[in-house]
Amino acid sequence: MPEIQMPKLSDTMTEGTLVAWKKKKGDKVSAGEVIAEIETDKATMEWESPEDGTLTEIYVEEGGKVNVGDKIAFIGEEGEEAPKKEEKPKEPKAEEKKEKKPQAETEKPAPAKAKETPAPQEKKKPIETPTSATEAKKPAEPSTEEARVKASPVARRIAAELGVDLTSVKGTGPEGRVTESDVRAAAKSKIDVPQKTPTAAKPSAPSVEPAEGARRIQLSGMRKGIAERLVQSLGPVPHFYLTIEINAAPLMAAREELKSAGEGADAAKITVNDFVLKAAVQAAVKVPRVNASFDGDAIVQYANVDLGIAVAIEDGLLTPVIRAAQNKSLREISEAVKDLANRARNKRMKPEEFHGGSFTVSNLGGMGIDSFSAVINPPQGFILAVGKVNKIPVVDDCDQIMVGQRMSITMSCDHRVIDGALGAEYLKELRHFLENPALLLV
Repeated sequence: MPEIQMPKLSDTMTEGTLVAWKKKKGDKVSAGEVIAEIETDKATMEWESPEDGTLTEIYVEEGGKVNVGDKIAFIGEEGEEAPKKEEKPKEPKAEEKKEKKPQAETEKPAPAKAKETPAPQEKKKPIETPTSATEAKKPAEPSTEEARVKASPVARRIAAELGVDLTSVKGTGPEGRVTESDVRAAAKSKIDVPQKTPTAAKPSAPSVEPAEGARRIQLSGMRKGIAERLVQSLGPVPHFYLTIEINAAPLMAAREELKSAGEGADAAKITVNDFVLKAAVQAAVKVPRVNASFDGDAIVQYANVDLGIAVAIEDGLLTPVIRAAQNKSLREISEAVKDLANRARNKRMKPEEFHGGSFTVSNLGGMGIDSFSAVINPPQGFILAVGKVNKIPVVDDCDQIMVGQRMSITMSCDHRVIDGALGAEYLKELRHFLENPALLLV
């Protein structure tokens, strides 16, 4: 049987951490049986055995980080042994023997050359010493790498004066020759950067180290992945934000009616967030142009509304996806959300269940947040940030002050895909569905 390699459990995964082995060396395993927990850049997941057999060898101990594709274990049949590690060192040893043979052959003429080399070396030393004083004005010439760079004499002289490393300058002259203007441009742009970076980096270190009781927590694979994704999003993706206020009174009334069916009824388990998710999907069906992503020189408009749901777990955030959510009823969406969230928190999700997604809904209302702006999960076109329902004084149609229930929703848009008018059109449909929740029950 083949050796088992570190699987690619997410689309952006390059390495994984073997958190724990569920089986020991020598244990029998069957295909589909959980044998290890692996942490990716998105989640910690249980990994099932791809083969039937015996866990003959474990190459990676718990806590070890392995690149995707590297071997981590060997599952063999009865009596089958894992390949011995000694087989690989034998190949370089054989190569070393081959290399030694030409070396031995070259060593024979070497003594003759060795006798000849001391004389010219002794002659060069006294020649170099007097000229070294005159050549001290040319600091760039002693570097062999700089000597190989094609540059005009004027460019070399200016580089020496300005302290510019010619090897780091891209030439714009014929055949890539470095010109005077190239050196001066490098002096302005590249020299200032290294002077600023160390000064900015130095103060940050002492500000953390002297604190008593502080401890350094190593980033997990998921945290690294989250950090990289956020930089990828807020850096190149041009965000803009649209916020609306929903009259949540009809929504809360509908929710209370469903709760009156009794705790055992399925309808009673439907939450306010379930209504929001269903409304977000229906609004995307009404305004299909928002259900899209930016892709280089084109915009990809999706046929299905694959709804991502932000789920907070112990070590970060996961976004499981409800596929073709436009074909699911309010109850089906409610059941799917509970199932995915439960399995996400218990590390039982499959990789394909949190890949992709048309857009994401993040709801922090249950944690007491009034309103917030979320970061887009690339390559998605937008994300909705949902706040809690607040009781506030409002003015009714008769200009009377009364107690109202309001909920804030902020839409973070990728301006390359969604313009302000298109985002406003989507939010108008979203408000219509949420303020008329009976439409979501059809």
